[in-house]
Amino acid sequence: MTTHQPGAHTLPLWVVKLRAPFFTASIVPVCLGAAVAWARTGAFNLEYFALTLIGALALHAGTNMTNDYFDHTWGSDEVNTEFANPFTGGSRLIQMGIVRPAVFLWQGLGFFAVGGLIGLVLALTCGLGVLWLGLIGAFSGYFYTAPPFRLVRTGLGELLIGLNFGPLMVLGSAYVQTRALAGEPFVASLPVMLLIALVVWINQFQDMRADAAVGKNHLVVRLGRRRAVAVYGLLLAAVYLSLLAGILFGGVTPFALLGFLTLPLAVKAYRVVRVHYDHPRELTPANAATVQVHLWTGLLITLGYAIHGWLVVTTSVVH
Repeated sequence: MTTHQPGAHTLPLWVVKLRAPFFTASIVPVCLGAAVAWARTGAFNLEYFALTLIGALALHAGTNMTNDYFDHTWGSDEVNTEFANPFTGGSRLIQMGIVRPAVFLWQGLGFFAVGGLIGLVLALTCGLGVLWLGLIGAFSGYFYTAPPFRLVRTGLGELLIGLNFGPLMVLGSAYVQTRALAGEPFVASLPVMLLIALVVWINQFQDMRADAAVGKNHLVVRLGRRRAVAVYGLLLAAVYLSLLAGILFGGVTPFALLGFLTLPLAVKAYRVVRVHYDHPRELTPANAATVQVHLWTGLLITLGYAIHGWLVVTTSVVH
């Protein structure tokens, strides 16, 4: 089966293979965790930050590549005719015959090995806490579509992705800097957790029929597109409610209110979903907008912590 994927012949092969534009899902929480640590403790080690980011990206790359392989063996990408590239349907490189399936598997496992090695180095230098966080992420990332667990079909896939690219990465990034687990990084990560779950949620609209055909029974399949729209809206509202609650009751810096600047874009995305939930091509702007809301909300919260830390530093210098 040969399927044309727009952009597959114009982007570098590795960019398409890794689905690199989605690496923002790892960059945002790692930056946020480091920013929280610096704002609250003044601790920031550039080398540890770089290792944390590279390790997170390696695990993310391994997850993307092995998921492409196991989606191929599962058959979901082969029967998917409603995918909306680049957001859904995988990289399509296997389906187009550009890359052999085995290459995806072994290179993906190689990235997991790199991420694991970096995690071991950080565990030995910063503490075992980061190792346990990394192991949970690697396990759920690999077995998201890999047998025997295939976690995506349990209805827990969206939750696991939210935890992996939200609290686990934010806590891990902060832990590497401070050598301690704390409540504030967890609370600050909640909007990011919900948003990355929403990125996966909206991307599953176009994949729903193909996924259902092979038994990939994630929550959008179980609910159907119409009811999944309501959940999308509720989760989107929960993003901003969790941010506000974190500021009012969870110790999150008030400068994180900058995250509310993305609210108009979020409303725009919801309006598209509400109207075009059953029209895969017309839904694409909502896919893109959800990714942008995740990116900019996370970066604006991170900027809020950077401002907070800068004010702490300048105030201490003055006094």
